[in-house]
Amino acid sequence: MVAVGRLMSRTVLVFSHDLLMAAFAWTGAYWLRFNLDLPADFALAMASSMAVVIPVQGLVFYAFGLYRGLWRFASVSDLKRILLACGVAGLATPAALVMAQQLQQVPRSVFLLDPLLLVILMGGVRFTYRAWKDGQLFLRRSGVGSPVLIVGAGDTAMRLIKELEFSQEWQVVGVVDTAGTQAGRQLGGIPIVGGVDSIALHAKRSEAKHAIIAMPSATAAERRRVAETLAAAGLAVLTVPSLDDLLTGRVAVSAVRKVELEDLLGRDRIELDIAGLHGLLHNKTVLVTGAGGSIGSELCRQIDRFGPSRLALIEQSEFALYKIDQELPGRPVDCVISDVKDVWRQKTVFAECRPDVVFHAAAYKHVPLMESGNAWEAVRNNVLGTLTVARAAVASNVGEFVLISTDKAVNPTNVMGASKRLAEMVCQVIQTQSGRTRFVMVRFGNVLGSSGSVIPRFREQIAKGGPVTVTHPEIIRYFMLIPEAAQLVLQAGLMAAREAEGGRVFVLDMGEPIKIVDLARDMIRLSGFTEDEIRIEFTGLRPGEKLYEELLADGEATLPTPHSKLRIARPTAVPDEAWLAELEEWLAAPWRDEAEVKAGLRRWVPEYRPATH
Repeated sequence: MVAVGRLMSRTVLVFSHDLLMAAFAWTGAYWLRFNLDLPADFALAMASSMAVVIPVQGLVFYAFGLYRGLWRFASVSDLKRILLACGVAGLATPAALVMAQQLQQVPRSVFLLDPLLLVILMGGVRFTYRAWKDGQLFLRRSGVGSPVLIVGAGDTAMRLIKELEFSQEWQVVGVVDTAGTQAGRQLGGIPIVGGVDSIALHAKRSEAKHAIIAMPSATAAERRRVAETLAAAGLAVLTVPSLDDLLTGRVAVSAVRKVELEDLLGRDRIELDIAGLHGLLHNKTVLVTGAGGSIGSELCRQIDRFGPSRLALIEQSEFALYKIDQELPGRPVDCVISDVKDVWRQKTVFAECRPDVVFHAAAYKHVPLMESGNAWEAVRNNVLGTLTVARAAVASNVGEFVLISTDKAVNPTNVMGASKRLAEMVCQVIQTQSGRTRFVMVRFGNVLGSSGSVIPRFREQIAKGGPVTVTHPEIIRYFMLIPEAAQLVLQAGLMAAREAEGGRVFVLDMGEPIKIVDLARDMIRLSGFTEDEIRIEFTGLRPGEKLYEELLADGEATLPTPHSKLRIARPTAVPDEAWLAELEEWLAAPWRDEAEVKAGLRRWVPEYRPATH
């Protein structure tokens, strides 16, 4: 009740103000008509007509909703409403005077001057009030916060200038136009000092030590070029939030942060078939294995957006399962702590949940750890685990089964890659035995920030003062952001659902491969150091590593798909059921040493060639 009373009193106050402005405008129109020398008879006519004009204009103002908005946030839309209201009031005024038989007493020029003065008075007071509340009515504050340059001269830069104007942390001293064509002009009262190529000179003149990249919609290549130029000029590089975060309102433009490697390696936004994925996942039961891992947890987040009726999460790590469960409030979630090799447990879970779609992300993926000492565990988890989950899916009449594979499965040189290739082959054999279930395998390279990724290790090494260790100066890898990989995995699952034929291997477009040593150099520069301060050391290739990864095996051909970032790899041959029975017998052993494992993998995966270094 108190709030309603305050609102009513504020509305009455603003309405009274506008009536007063209407009186001033009508009086001013008369004074301007007679050059500030108003004859007595016209003064009497003015006062008489005002009794008709003010109530009519007040009704028009109220009808146009001029009292719904707040002066504190007066905007262009409010100005449009004022213009329209004053225009209609300008037409309603002579009509009302005709009915009151007072039209002959009013000079015609007054009807033209009155709405103009109304717009000036009503709009001017509102925007003056906002300028006063924003602190922009008088001179801009100066000398507060660290001097900073803003790179980018678009809408985001303008918003950032406004939000940082009274920041205690930053003082914007210049805007850098990436095109270099706006030098000498101003943006939000801040001078545009020139282009990016002369950023070092601008930084020296303004004593700026930081620069904020305000280009959320720029491509990764553009951001990378700008960030490298800023770092070379000795500036600490910051950036505004991503375009997705800004559009959804999750964060403000002023929530600047350090530029991360992910900002420079991200690629163009993925166009998803939202309607198709909605049909695949909405009101469906979806099961994810390895749900606490980097890919599995992101799959859960992406799937949750499409409103599944139920999510079943299988994970070995109690803590990882707890974390992802906490991120999915309000959704029916079955949290299952289980080893994917446990046949009875998988049968029970599938029988109870009856999933429509399965994403199998559970795997051991760290190449050196799996290469020696843990080779048999890698094979059993990645191959036997896949076989167990796949058979449970077929028994439960799952619609789509998506196996998360890897580029290391192509011409593998390590146990991890060979085990994932063997898992692909197992799914292809199961496909020939399944009725309703469609199997699809998705290969992609390294994802930034995943467990075992070089990026977290580089960050730790830089924080300790170096050195940053790289195995080989020529080693290259494909990289992809975790959300991008998860989105394309979902898209591949949708394609499997639309096709009558299962057992296909999808290959993600990983872009151009990147040298690991270049990643290390970028991270050192982005952390504000030089290679003289943080050294790079080459330690030699680790067990099972190769210099480059491939996405397609020898003898395979690719076919395009409706999605530009997905292609299909079609193997030349698929093993038979006798092959699978023999493989199962081999996997049944409780333990095999490293030599036995690698000998068996060479038998089951002919293209496997263990690295010799």
